[in-house]
Amino acid sequence: MASRELDILTRIQALLPGGEALIDDCGAIPAAPPGEVLLVTTDLMEEGIHFRTEWHPPELLGSKLLKVNLSDLDASGARFLGFTLTLALPPELEMLWLEAFLKGLAEAAREFNIPVLGGDTVGRSKGIGLGLTAFGSARRWLRRDGISKGDHLFVDQSLGRSLSGLRKLERGLRWEPSHPDPDIRCHLAPSPNLGLGPRLAGMPEIHGCIDLSDGLSKDLRMLADASGVTMKLQPGLTADELFGGEDYARCFASSVKKEDLESRLGIPLQTVAEAVDQGESPVLVYAGDSWIPLDDHSFDHFELPSHQPGIS
Repeated sequence: MASRELDILTRIQALLPGGEALIDDCGAIPAAPPGEVLLVTTDLMEEGIHFRTEWHPPELLGSKLLKVNLSDLDASGARFLGFTLTLALPPELEMLWLEAFLKGLAEAAREFNIPVLGGDTVGRSKGIGLGLTAFGSARRWLRRDGISKGDHLFVDQSLGRSLSGLRKLERGLRWEPSHPDPDIRCHLAPSPNLGLGPRLAGMPEIHGCIDLSDGLSKDLRMLADASGVTMKLQPGLTADELFGGEDYARCFASSVKKEDLESRLGIPLQTVAEAVDQGESPVLVYAGDSWIPLDDHSFDHFELPSHQPGIS
């Protein structure tokens, strides 16, 4: 095992940006620039819960692992500083799989100019466990508790596509690199709008933001509870838009009109909710003649079916 662990470390050092500096048990966390706050986020991805190796190409999985962490930082208004990587691997895992995974991770790291700072490797009896912790810094931290009555909630990307892709994979469709299905691409190779978060943070009229990973209905609840408001959903949202996970859109609040925001940001937006006075339920849905509490059917990290999408 020791020789295999050394092989893995050697490949990490060779492939990942910053890997050549991994010569000690500890890595230095870059200091936040003056006037900025240091932020950190951590995600775990477990085989059989968050991914299946039979349908998730390892290079796409490596890229996804990094991007979903960076999406959390970006939604907080942060720029990226570095990350650590933890790998829990079974003895039968082929080095070719790991090589492809690390190459996908490295490509994403180079794309966003973020170095690896350290990490760990460990053996396990079965299944693959992937952990990544990312660091960033923000001049203005876009927290979840700044939303006020009268704010509207907007998203920057369409919702429900990842869930649609998951269903197609479960029906037997697979990733075809030469002509990938767009929904399957959204699930296996998400492309969060990284870079939008710091732009939002630079606008005082933006009052809060969250990365949508567990489903709109659940993440709106988090915003509502943190800010002490109730969210009234925009009529017409579909069940997939409400409960589908792994969309990785920025969901942010503002009192500015949608058309004005679209003009300033240069991207289309979708209105998903309005913040009102806090009531008995954090999220309300219009039922044709009245507003009623919305039941939450979104991703739950502590329910373990054969496969369940979504990581926070």
